[in-house]
Amino acid sequence: MKFDRLLAILLLLQTRGRVPAPELAARLEVSTRTILRDVEALSAAGVPVYAERGRHGGISLLPGFRTDVTGLTADEARALFVLAAQGAHTALGLGGAHASALRKVMAALPAAHRPAADLTRRRVLVDPDRWMARTGGTDDGGGTGVDALHTAVFTDRRLRLRYRHSGTQRPVGYTVDPYGLVAKAGVWYLVADHRRRERLFRADRIASATVTDAPVRRRAGVELADAWERLRRGVEDRPPAVVVRARVRRDRVDLFVRIVGAFLTGPPEPEPGGAWSAVRLGYPDVRAVRQLLQFGDHVEVLGPPEARTEIAAVAAETAALYTRGRAAGPARAARPSAGPASRPT
Repeated sequence: MKFDRLLAILLLLQTRGRVPAPELAARLEVSTRTILRDVEALSAAGVPVYAERGRHGGISLLPGFRTDVTGLTADEARALFVLAAQGAHTALGLGGAHASALRKVMAALPAAHRPAADLTRRRVLVDPDRWMARTGGTDDGGGTGVDALHTAVFTDRRLRLRYRHSGTQRPVGYTVDPYGLVAKAGVWYLVADHRRRERLFRADRIASATVTDAPVRRRAGVELADAWERLRRGVEDRPPAVVVRARVRRDRVDLFVRIVGAFLTGPPEPEPGGAWSAVRLGYPDVRAVRQLLQFGDHVEVLGPPEARTEIAAVAAETAALYTRGRAAGPARAARPSAGPASRPT
């Protein structure tokens, strides 16, 4: 364990430069005193590492010092080759670089680790995209695409956005300080500060993005992973405004869970008789219960009363729409008539 920690300190210092001892301690989950002892051990082994005191101090390596030791274990080598599908890398313009980097890592691995790494590469694939996701497109045909955002992220520049919020058509203007991009379930998000408060922007709702000449102004000590975790928890841990009770036909439960599982507050519970299962769903507002209309008579909303009223009202409006359409003679007459040979039997 100590060897792994010493190697981790060495590699962190090579990639980050000067790092405060408390930060190293937090990242490696040890005490600051342990880090200082590890630094002494590295120095005794001939590594040119030193500590600087003061507000801007930290642990550093002498300029120009590098090491080519990888120190990878067999499991670490395999972990590198659990491949993600190419969609995320391609969206960032890094598809070719990703494949090239893995070839170089494979060549640099100790010979004993290569067979296991290669087998992992051919046997395990992680595809983060949702089913039916359109490659290179967006959910609603709008948006700028990730390539218009990652320039600002990688060049540390502020962004001017025109962003369309859910349920609205007119974009709103924002000037933001980006932390980075996150791909979740096939959807790209921009994590950025707006007026020094972290915000989440779906890439496919960004109508336009302009990279400014102004340097980014991030809050000190805030990293992308930390900001994303807080934003994610803010979404997932938000208590629902409306808890809906419903029942689902047993032969549709699996499909129901796949489609609306994110809103379930617990597993479906079979009702006596075996034909139905009871479910509870948490929604941000009562209008969201309309989602259940797609299941037709395979789902019945039981409560609260305002949810049943919402379902009944929308169902009545839909029925009226199709009744009007059936009564409209010109619309039917406009359809080409089929000859006797093409009529269904």
